Amino acid sequence: MARKKSGGGTPATVVLDRAGIPYVLRGYEHDPAVRSFGLEAAEALGVDPERVLKTLLVQGEDGLGVGIVPVVAQLDLKAVAAALGVKKVAMADPRAAERATGYVVGGISPLGQKKALPTVLDSSALGYDAVLVSGGRRGLDLELAPADLVAVTSATVAAIAREGR
Repeated sequence: MARKKSGGGTPATVVLDRAGIPYVLRGYEHDPAVRSFGLEAAEALGVDPERVLKTLLVQGEDGLGVGIVPVVAQLDLKAVAAALGVKKVAMADPRAAERATGYVVGGISPLGQKKALPTVLDSSALGYDAVLVSGGRRGLDLELAPADLVAVTSATVAAIAREGR
């Protein structure tokens, strides 16, 4: 996968550049009225929504963690808790997620967050040559190999998605 660059990098692109990981910037015009950011990206980019991943933050007894699942799925809280090695998690408060990552909801990337958080990638992502994650702002996705996503985030891979949005 060739690396494509354009002006206005984000912390996510900086992390990938520093690690020497190839990626493709995939930009689109974000509609502020849309609330399903991942499905908007899939449609705008003409990509199978199973390949477009959303980054969700959870709160456990030990702090925040990250779950990455396809935009057409829901995060299975029990499964992500087990993968993180804790008893129970709940969805993190959006404001806490923004503070911890440095990104706004709808543009939270699993890459280049303010603090490295324990991360779990849904195992379905490994079935694709390339997946898309937020590039750090609404209207910008990064396409990269799932193995590279695992490597750069030090993610655990587990079945943490369930059907539905």
